[in-house]
Amino acid sequence: MTTRGRNRTGPAHALAELLRGALWPVPFLGVLVAVGLGVLLPAVDGWLAEAGGDPLTFVFGGGAAAARDLLAAIAGSLISVTGLTFSLTVIALQLSSSQYSPRLLQTFVTDRVVQLTLAQLVLTFVYALTVLRTVRTESATEDDSAFVPRLSITFAYLLTLGSVLALVFFLGHLARALRVETMLRDVHDEATRTLDREQEHPFPEPSTAGPVQVLIARSSGFLVGVDERAAVEAARRAGAVVRLRARVGDAVVAGTPLGHVWRLGAPGPVDVETLAEQLDTAVRLRFERTASGDVAYSLRKITDIAVRALSPGVNDPTTAVHALSHASALLGELAQRRVGVQRLTDDEGAVRVVLPPWELPALVQLAVEEPLQFAEGQPAVLRRLAGLLREVAWRARGRGIDELFRGHVATVAATAVRTTGVSEDEARSWRLAVDQALAGEWPPGPS
Repeated sequence: MTTRGRNRTGPAHALAELLRGALWPVPFLGVLVAVGLGVLLPAVDGWLAEAGGDPLTFVFGGGAAAARDLLAAIAGSLISVTGLTFSLTVIALQLSSSQYSPRLLQTFVTDRVVQLTLAQLVLTFVYALTVLRTVRTESATEDDSAFVPRLSITFAYLLTLGSVLALVFFLGHLARALRVETMLRDVHDEATRTLDREQEHPFPEPSTAGPVQVLIARSSGFLVGVDERAAVEAARRAGAVVRLRARVGDAVVAGTPLGHVWRLGAPGPVDVETLAEQLDTAVRLRFERTASGDVAYSLRKITDIAVRALSPGVNDPTTAVHALSHASALLGELAQRRVGVQRLTDDEGAVRVVLPPWELPALVQLAVEEPLQFAEGQPAVLRRLAGLLREVAWRARGRGIDELFRGHVATVAATAVRTTGVSEDEARSWRLAVDQALAGEWPPGPS
């Protein structure tokens, strides 16, 4: 099978994305490592003791009772610190998400610092418990011989020091992560990684041949991806071409049209019921959107931050201005990508599946429309909206969507004159600046 566009498809990719977006995999791996080390190192201690001389006596010099007390103290303190730390973290993030955007919690869950810190804490806790079971006092053995795994206890001490350092580093990271500037940067970086993974596919949509039938969705959720190989195979078996209606990130509702189907190379209708059943597993739907493959989702988060900052309960126009600056940068990168419909072909080169893209006009509307609704009476925000349109227009000139920018900047200028002290001359200069940017002109002087 030949596909035009992304090759990151299939069940393995879906599982990898699911694990990447969850908090538990890295800590769970830490638990497994802790159990393995807790079994292996005491065995090494036993082998060294049987070899004679006990060369590691200088590492931990206490007896069995001291070893048990130390390990118990490590385990008890770490589990308490872990619970308290992450309880406070969740509370802080809930307050932050209510002020900026609930979707930012997803960014926190995928933060590697958070995952690694939790893994370090639970690893040390589980390791201490696993080693504790191997410590034997003289009264607990028949031959009155105690066993103190000195190497294992020393390693537990080192893990505890590492946990303390990880905790200090995590608290500093959390203090930075809760700043809105850091959140915006993280979302921007997330969007950049998505853009880097995406490939341009400027291919025209294939023409239909024969009667077009409606393909009904069998499940509901947000479209997060398509198993390209499975989708192409399902369309090939049906002898059809499938054009999905939903873009990656769009909501799909069961019982409504998922796309359209037409016969390829032969007359007659397509068995849409069988095809819909086969595509139900190829079209991946989830209860929430993900940044993987969804170029609009990160822009949606930035827009949410801008809109929340402009709400009467927050009233933070500076944050809105910063958010619009990030939106301008992302739109500028998208404006220079010639993205069209994505066509998936079978082994014979026949187009079988057509995936619609997120086009620039829809993305510009996403970034501008809602902030503009809440920007009345906010001259700084309206000036930044006009600047955003000028910047994106400069990078999108020649795309045939000049009227889109002219229409948006006219609305911004009219809103500024009507609701703020911005003069007619200044508003007129915004419209002129967009016209000049579309013409490839950027005069010197202050913007």
